[in-house]
Amino acid sequence: MMEPSGELALAAEFPTPDREQWLELVQGVLRKSGADFGSLITTTYDGIEVQPLYTAADQVPDAGFPGLAPFTRGGRPQGAVEGWDVRQQHRVADRNAVMADLENGVTSLWLKGLDPTTYGDVLADVYLDLAPIVIDGGVDFLDAGRAMLRVWDQRPVLPSEVRGNLGADPLGVQARTGQAADFTALTDLLGKARAFPELRVVVVDGLPFHEAGGSDAQELGASLAAGVAYLRHLTETGLSVAEAVRLLEFRYAASADQFLTIAKFRAARRLWARVTEVAGAPSAQLQHAVTSPAMMTRRDPWVNMLRTTLACFGAGLGGADAVTVLPFDAAIGLSDDFSRRIARNTQSLLLEESRLAGVIDPAGGSWYVERLTDDLAHAAWAWFQEIEAAGGLPEAFDLVAERVAVTWENRRKRLADRSDAITGVSEFPNLGEQPVVRPPAPEELSGGLPRIRYAEPYEVLRDAAEATPERPKVFLATLGPVAAHTARASFAANLFQAGGIETPNAGPTKTVEDVVERFRESGARIACLCGSETSYAELAVPVAEALRAAGAERILLAGKKSDAQIDEHVFMGCSALDVLEHTFEALAVPTSSGVQR
Repeated sequence: MMEPSGELALAAEFPTPDREQWLELVQGVLRKSGADFGSLITTTYDGIEVQPLYTAADQVPDAGFPGLAPFTRGGRPQGAVEGWDVRQQHRVADRNAVMADLENGVTSLWLKGLDPTTYGDVLADVYLDLAPIVIDGGVDFLDAGRAMLRVWDQRPVLPSEVRGNLGADPLGVQARTGQAADFTALTDLLGKARAFPELRVVVVDGLPFHEAGGSDAQELGASLAAGVAYLRHLTETGLSVAEAVRLLEFRYAASADQFLTIAKFRAARRLWARVTEVAGAPSAQLQHAVTSPAMMTRRDPWVNMLRTTLACFGAGLGGADAVTVLPFDAAIGLSDDFSRRIARNTQSLLLEESRLAGVIDPAGGSWYVERLTDDLAHAAWAWFQEIEAAGGLPEAFDLVAERVAVTWENRRKRLADRSDAITGVSEFPNLGEQPVVRPPAPEELSGGLPRIRYAEPYEVLRDAAEATPERPKVFLATLGPVAAHTARASFAANLFQAGGIETPNAGPTKTVEDVVERFRESGARIACLCGSETSYAELAVPVAEALRAAGAERILLAGKKSDAQIDEHVFMGCSALDVLEHTFEALAVPTSSGVQR
């Protein structure tokens, strides 16, 4: 329909719907399936309720403009239209790998855990006035920083052209190792770095809290408390607040939940803007995004390419200044040339082909994203205030560890019952996959907060299953025709295979004898009945009795109830890890101890 002005009014012939009408229609559909509106609401680990619909009625504070406080929409007026800094991580001294990265799209280097004496050789061919260098010396950050400063001193580069970060993070080291934070070393390093006006000295690393199983708000609030602790220390050394703020860079995890990742980086800038405003020097937060190490898997690692692409996408849209995509084999060991190439090309594709940085704050204005950003900012601020009330960091580390552990326990339960599914591991595992083998990576810092990978409990079981002379089996006693048992048989097979257990099945059966004969042929010692409610009513009791008489040591049933004598039920929402561990115990298959459960 054309308006008198000549403009096209889309959908003008339809009445304007309101939220109440939408709710009424949705609830009508849900009632037919026995569900309610609450089933459409998702609750995050921070207690934020994600609604199925957002409208202009979801009011949030004005996000402002890019480059201006509160910097929600970006730290630069032009946004990220010039692209973000593509930062590749290197954990071994390999000059060729460094140059391959820089010649193929990488714009800065992150040297993590390298022997400081190798810096000069590794960077021998690098134009240090063009490529920023970020180092991560861990416990020895003072020696690493001194070594890097010597490299810059000895190279033909002006002090004003040096960019990067010396990576001092005594609070991060304490979180990783449990050792007391060494602020004296930070002061020493600060004095030696004064000759380089554009060089940053401190990394405020949120990854220790994320990798311990913490939530997004816990990561933001703890990093905010660490940033405030560094501001206090730096100003006590004689720096102004503005000078101290300029020395800090924040590092956050980017996960495969793209909307939470977008909201996290937007909220982080808003939170830090509030801190620096109160301190008297409102500033934009410099952000380094790292694709989540916790979400990476050793099994079916190719899926990690999809996870890191989503994470990079979210960090880019969220306005991160620098992004590191971990190679898909990072959880296995040292990455090879191919995996590093895929990691950097993930960013190149998003930047050059998808033109992801071509729009300033592309998620801005979305009612959902703006509300999620606001809710996350409030949750993180409340947690930050709680840490400060407990004395701030490092005094409140015990509180932080305790609260993060509670979140990990909640997350562990959702991983166990597969509410939080891990594709290729807890869902749709491939028992025939060829293992990806890599040399072992250097040891990570340990002794403080745990390092958790979400897939590890399942992978431990897979390892145990494959270490046995013959892979464990659970026979699927499929009852009745294919249409009657396919759904539950597929569910049961998926569950048991997540632990590396083979699932031979009876196929379409007509008699109890058919099931028993195929059970004997399978060589299994455990059986799981799979069928419809109708077939259970008719066959579950006689089949279970016949299987026990045929030597079945344990009988399970795919469903929540049965008249048969069943040892355990498997169903949507049950703890898959508990079922798998009970099965391993029954089969006397040993598993590794010490898994974070």
